[in-house]
Amino acid sequence: MSATLLVRHPVTDYAVWRSVYDSVEPLRAQYGCTGAEVMTNPADKNDIFVIHRFPTVGQAEGFAGSAELKEAMSRAGVAGPPRIEIAAGV
Repeated sequence: MSATLLVRHPVTDYAVWRSVYDSVEPLRAQYGCTGAEVMTNPADKNDIFVIHRFPTVGQAEGFAGSAELKEAMSRAGVAGPPRIEIAAGV
């Protein structure tokens, strides 16, 4: 069953965040990510929305819970707790 990982979080600087986000593409690939979209709040570019697609819920959960992702979010300047949700395809 496919899965979509939805993330929303504030960052201190979009450009810094984007650089780190782009650098962790191999991590997304390691967990089987098949697609990604990055969006921002039109009123605040430092309010980030990310959608990642995975073949399975387990892969999405593994990526979301990985220590490497947490470390990358810290380096990227995530300024508050992320809201992370996983939705399964039906």
